Amino acid sequence: MRIALILALTAGPLAAETLRGPDAFADIADETERSAAIFEEMAKVLTHPRCLNCHPVGDRPTQGDEMTPHMPPITRGPENEGPAGLHCTACHGEANRDFVGYPGSLPGHDPWHLAPVSMGWQGLAVGEICAQLKDPARNGNRDLEALHEHNATDGLVGWGWEPGTGRTPAPGSQEIFGALTRAWIDSGAACP
Repeated sequence: MRIALILALTAGPLAAETLRGPDAFADIADETERSAAIFEEMAKVLTHPRCLNCHPVGDRPTQGDEMTPHMPPITRGPENEGPAGLHCTACHGEANRDFVGYPGSLPGHDPWHLAPVSMGWQGLAVGEICAQLKDPARNGNRDLEALHEHNATDGLVGWGWEPGTGRTPAPGSQEIFGALTRAWIDSGAACP
């Protein structure tokens, strides 16, 4: 098991993917089509391992660019912060920490926790993720303005672009992701 853990932690990062800004969709005349196309661009972030690892549909997170099951085996716990006695913050500190003796790092941010079960995206189609994000009952009780604020400024979301040694950042930047979210909302928040 130790060898598998080391391999998972030291595997090379994915190739970086670009993220186009809202202006790239200005030539789509139909507002609904433009909105859906913008969400498809946002999905490059939402379906990237940096987001999906902490948005499992079950009780166990995944890790790394390969989205392997979390090691050590950890479950969600009652507050999405790990099981009693072994909360996520027992290992995940306030900032990323490089490993000593081999490449890679332990991710960190304050706070560090899983998304609620209602916000699980792993295995969902882009249209299903879109519908979920628009539904306050499944998105952390956020209206569209609060969703924009979350995507554009939340530090844990922003961690996806500063994930530490050995992990590929989410495409683009949080600034572009926030601008895409704003443009998606302003064009009707259509789902693909």
